[in-house]
Amino acid sequence: MTTLLRTREFWLAIIVAAMILATNLRAPGFASLGNLAGIFNDTAMLIILALGQMAVILTRSIDLSMASNLALTGMIVALINAAYPGIPIPALMLFAVICGLLLGAFNGLLIWLLDIPAIVVTLGTLTIYRGMIFLIAGGQWVNADAMSPAFVQYTRIEVLGLPLLSWYAIVVAVGFFLLMTRTSLGRAIYAIGVNPTASVYAGINVGRTKFSAFLISGAVSGFCGYLWVSRYVIGSVEVAKGYELTIVAACVIGGISIAGGVGTVAGAILGALFLGVINVALPVINVSPFWQMAISGAAIILAVVVNARGEKRGNRLILRQTEVPS
Repeated sequence: MTTLLRTREFWLAIIVAAMILATNLRAPGFASLGNLAGIFNDTAMLIILALGQMAVILTRSIDLSMASNLALTGMIVALINAAYPGIPIPALMLFAVICGLLLGAFNGLLIWLLDIPAIVVTLGTLTIYRGMIFLIAGGQWVNADAMSPAFVQYTRIEVLGLPLLSWYAIVVAVGFFLLMTRTSLGRAIYAIGVNPTASVYAGINVGRTKFSAFLISGAVSGFCGYLWVSRYVIGSVEVAKGYELTIVAACVIGGISIAGGVGTVAGAILGALFLGVINVALPVINVSPFWQMAISGAAIILAVVVNARGEKRGNRLILRQTEVPS
């Protein structure tokens, strides 16, 4: 019990629950099971994307192109569906994952082989992928009229009271938990985040591990490309514009250290849920949109401060580089 009380995830879960209960006092029914299921469904894509970003941040990198990857793959599958509505939806979803994987591989190869900082590479591909959307669509939008009913309704099918979109988030979360805690790749991702120098001596290929992390973030971005277009029934160059900052914010609030090596799947999920609850709760209690932005920003800054203090107390750095005197 004492160990549980010391975990960041426990206190973040308490904060999320407290926000729900406090909002319920002002708006009775907010804490009902139906409304909470709706909030989870609205946050499902952010949860999936935050988990993909977590894998990258743990390696001391960052992927700023996830939202652009999402928008590009979403536009591609929307155009394919408009031209060939008979293609099965699972096949389109698989194609979206492959497209996202290839875009993530492009990022990873530039970082691995050319040793370019991840923030520089993904900042560039963020713009490149948006430009590709404009080129392949000719500046046009793909609206609901051009999409098949099956394409739009697939994620809305309910199973055991929850839409498929929510179940996708649950399955992806379980998959990431197993990946990060039960596989050699997950252990390698944490290791190079804690100390890449020591990881080399342990036989871990740092470049290949980072490349694998970008493959993961690209694949989940492509998967969410279909989910986004299906849910919001729109494909355009403006889809998810600026959403990459929300993804990073969810990770930081969830305790994923921007210095790498520290963070959990539960933390990323709770960080996404924290933002999801805020986005729904603040308008319900008539908080100004300007204050909503300020509160979200303050939460991010507070999370970074807490992360930094926790890392200093926990002796996170296991191999300190020292200058050898001449």
